[in-house]
Amino acid sequence: MTGIRVEITGAEEAIAQLGEVAARLDNPTPLYDEIGASLVVSTQARFEREEDPQGNPWPPSIRKLVEGGRTLTDTAGLVKSVTHEASREGVAVGTNKISAAVHQFGATIRAKTAKGLRFRLPGDNDFRIVQQVTIPARPFLGLDAEDEQEIIALTGDYLTEPFGGADAD
Repeated sequence: MTGIRVEITGAEEAIAQLGEVAARLDNPTPLYDEIGASLVVSTQARFEREEDPQGNPWPPSIRKLVEGGRTLTDTAGLVKSVTHEASREGVAVGTNKISAAVHQFGATIRAKTAKGLRFRLPGDNDFRIVQQVTIPARPFLGLDAEDEQEIIALTGDYLTEPFGGADAD
């Protein structure tokens, strides 16, 4: 067999730490779990700022315009449902709320019959009847520049932890 072979002797602590790093790389689930938790916090902060991952403000909801409050947080069900799931292969951040896709991507809801869609607007007792309603996209899932930097920092910390962490001398 041709190649290069390096044999290290007398450096048991260094070899042990390299073994720890190799084990971490073999199962990065804890790293993905840390990244997922960080992304959940970042996503929840977007609800506070009412903006998409690029920093663009969400179009305000009619309820917010009429009654005040915040867009997408009337009951806070959506923001509270944001979670993550980590595995050896990566991490997924999302929600199980059925309305999430409508808010993330926007949607046009069309009446199934000629009778139209019937609903009340906030602060109004009269019913509206229309053939369609367009809900604008208000993206909340995704990575921003700060998320990318946090992922880099978490990865560095994860890989250097056996050596005393990123702040070690």
